[in-house]
Amino acid sequence: MRRGHINAGWGFVGPALAAIGAFFIVPVAASLLLSFTDFDVYAVARPDRLRFVGAGNYARLLGEPRFWTALGNTAYFVFVGGPLSVAVSLGAALLLEAKLVRWRGFFRTVFFLPVVTTLVAVAVVWRYLYHPRHGLLNLLLGVVGVHPIDWLGDPRWAMPAIILLAVWKNFGFNMVIFIAGLQSIPERLYEAARMDGASAWQQFRRVTLPMLAPTFVFVAVVTMIGYFQLFAEPYVMTQGGPANRTLSVVLLMYEEGFRWWNMGYGAAVAFVLFAIILGLTAVQLGLRRLQPGTEPIR
Repeated sequence: MRRGHINAGWGFVGPALAAIGAFFIVPVAASLLLSFTDFDVYAVARPDRLRFVGAGNYARLLGEPRFWTALGNTAYFVFVGGPLSVAVSLGAALLLEAKLVRWRGFFRTVFFLPVVTTLVAVAVVWRYLYHPRHGLLNLLLGVVGVHPIDWLGDPRWAMPAIILLAVWKNFGFNMVIFIAGLQSIPERLYEAARMDGASAWQQFRRVTLPMLAPTFVFVAVVTMIGYFQLFAEPYVMTQGGPANRTLSVVLLMYEEGFRWWNMGYGAAVAFVLFAIILGLTAVQLGLRRLQPGTEPIR
């Protein structure tokens, strides 16, 4: 390759790399350094008050009960809401790809609308739906004789209520991905299965699911990463309550960093969450590679 071509290539990618470095790499590196200090609101005016504390923030974090509560709440949200969201997305995709369904474009648009709707606005509306006296959900439960539930005030129901909102809000994105995966499956595989006498369930189990395996990996990883960053729903609807039952790791990071101005401690929370997400993502991709008859994800 001639030097002129190389220089032209750097000329095209240079501005993008500079922007990534200035607005991503530098802030991340600065945040990592910040997590090893006791930087707070007082150090903004007087930098001489800034002290290097090493791993002190991380040691304090691991001994903080609120962090473990937030991590448990976030794990509950991820490992209950994540699979539920994937299942609803796959079900919607299968329904829309059924041959008997008409107006597919209309229903795809309707199902995708929650994804492009502002989350804060959606959360405010759902707060009214969850109202213990006048909410639509309790009115529907009253029709079948179920007593009203304080969805956002009862510690037993607050997190399931947020999970229900998150599934409704996000399933349309994964639905579109699953539809693309379903459309990439060759029709001849289904024809061969039908000729062998396979039922609809056997076709789904032996053809659809194996062919969707790479799509499942992508959807699972993206959903897990997104759900670990739970913030707006509890921030708008419950403020982490009741009794810290909806406090998430990101909400804890926000409170420490931007409410109490413990910026160093908040940065430590962020990097612990980053390490958890990175580790679980590596585990998911590793399990995918261990499955027989599959190719590594590149």
